[in-house]
Order: sequence, then C-alpha cells, then structure tokens
Amino acid sequence: MTCITRRTALAAGASLLSPAWAQTANPLVVKFSHVVAPETPKGKGALRFKELLEIRSGGRMRVEVYPNSQLLKDKDELAALQRGEVQLLAPSLSKLRPLGVKEFELFDLPFLFKNRGAFNDTAQTFGRTLFGKLEPSGVRGLAFWDNGFLLMSANKPLRDVDDFKGLKMRVQASAVAEAEMRALGAEPKVMNFSELFAGLQAGSVDGTEGTASNFLTQRLAEVQRHLTLSNHGYLAYALLVNRAFHDRLPADLRGVFDSAVADATSYANTIANAENAWALGKIKGHARVSLHAPQASELEGWRRALMGVHATVAERVGPAALQAAYRAAGFIPPR
Repeated sequence: MTCITRRTALAAGASLLSPAWAQTANPLVVKFSHVVAPETPKGKGALRFKELLEIRSGGRMRVEVYPNSQLLKDKDELAALQRGEVQLLAPSLSKLRPLGVKEFELFDLPFLFKNRGAFNDTAQTFGRTLFGKLEPSGVRGLAFWDNGFLLMSANKPLRDVDDFKGLKMRVQASAVAEAEMRALGAEPKVMNFSELFAGLQAGSVDGTEGTASNFLTQRLAEVQRHLTLSNHGYLAYALLVNRAFHDRLPADLRGVFDSAVADATSYANTIANAENAWALGKIKGHARVSLHAPQASELEGWRRALMGVHATVAERVGPAALQAAYRAAGFIPPR
C-alpha cells in the first residue's frame, strides 16, 4: 500500500468517528521529539504513531512531531523528557547511560549482532529487562525501534584499520563509539546529529558512522566521497515516555496510546530494512560517492582491533551483563 493510500485510508477511518474528532476543544497534546529526518524509518514511525493515536482517540489526543532536532538537540532530549517538557522520545540506545542504566552500552558493541534477528532477540529478552531499570529515573521504556547496521564514511577509502589513522570521526555521545574510534586509530569527536553536515562540510570532522537511510536523508553524499559497507555496529532506538504522563492517562486513553505504540513499532521495524536498502540503492547511483565492500580479511582486521572494546565495556557494566548480552545475541567471542 502506498503512503498516499495509507493516509487516505486513515483519513477515511477518521471520518467515521464521532464528531468529537473535529470538535475536541482541548485535546491532550503529546510532544514527540527526535533528531532525524521524517523520511527515515524512525521519522516515518513517529508520523505513523501520530496518525494512529489521533484517529483512535477520536481527537482527544494530538501528537506534535518535531523531527530534525527542531525542538531539542541530542544532548538535551533526556532531561527534557524527565522534566515533562516532551512526552515521547526515540533516542539511540547509546544515549541511555545518563539515566543510570549502564548496561545499554552493550548494544553498541562492535560486531555483536550477526544479523537483524540477533538484534531483535537481544532487544526482546536482555533489552526488556533493562527497561525496568529506567523507571526510577521517571522514564518508561515502551519499545525498541530498529534502524539497521552502521556503515563508515570519510573522504578517503576506509578498508584497512590503518586507513583510520589521523582521521577525526564524528560519534554520538557514546563511550563505546569513542573507544571504537580510538581502537581503529582515529580521533573521536562527539557532535550533535544536527551539526553533522556542517561539521563535515567545514572539515571539523573527517568522517562518521551511520545507517544508509541517515546518510541519504542528511545529504552526506554532498560532503563525503567514500562509504564502507562495514556493518560493524547496530543502530536502534528506545521509544521512551515520561512515566508520570503515562501513569496519569485515563484508562481508555492509555489503552489507545499503548495500541498506537504497538502498531507504530511494528510498522517502523517492518520498513527499516527496506528503507535502508532503498537508500543504499540511491547512494550507489550518486556520482560523487564510491562504495566499498570490505574483503573478509579486511573485516577480520577490524574485528581484531575492536574486540578490546568488549573488554573495556565489561569493566564498566560487569562481566555477568556482558555474558548475558552474548547469550541473547548468540555471539561467540573469538579465541
């Protein structure tokens, strides 16, 4: 079903509701802030949530979606959610350590997930246990939203570990991502996602990591000439709600809210693979960008360089948590 057809169907469904859809004078407003483009899997998931909740609530709830850091930058999101200034976020799992749950760092480990299924298994078992630990911070975890495997970009080919030496690589605020770049010989630079294009354009950073959909929608093909299909890490998000807001919802609206979350999650996760494949196809057709698929021997060099990051993270989160993540992901560390 095309996007236009879906929206037409949703609008038609809205017209069948009671007049309250159009007449609700003071709907309950849900502010949903995120940092990526509306055309990404997360951006489309947020818009789907908005459509579903507004229709199913009969106009009693209204969702305001703020993409592309229009409302909040990466570093400001979680504190704003805790204060109740926004009700919903979908930050990357890398950003959750400030909420007091350091084990979320494990999702950033290099080469932990061999495929999407391994990530999903880990999220629904190990990850769900971590959601419970967020509650004391005033935040409730609702769902995991998928994006996909990370690629590396720069203005030079990145094949061997030696190619990273001397590069300044943008990373999000993640101790694991910083450790990875250092292990590869690069200098990590923490930078807000909204500042990435300008940073690459100005040369304050030389490259970055990200998914194909983010590379395309942030127009990085204009400022990066090489993209390596490294699949060295995984990008996923936690859909988070302000706990007090969620608890105060009337029972009927909370049921509607939770059903919209469930269906928007299913939609966002279903389209993630196709969206990234489509984006990669568009990037392949870009005259300026060269794509590199690493040879097995090259990737083995990356793995050897990056396995030390696993040991470093184990020191922070504890060996038991590391082993639990390994079991959930089906990961067997090299000997």
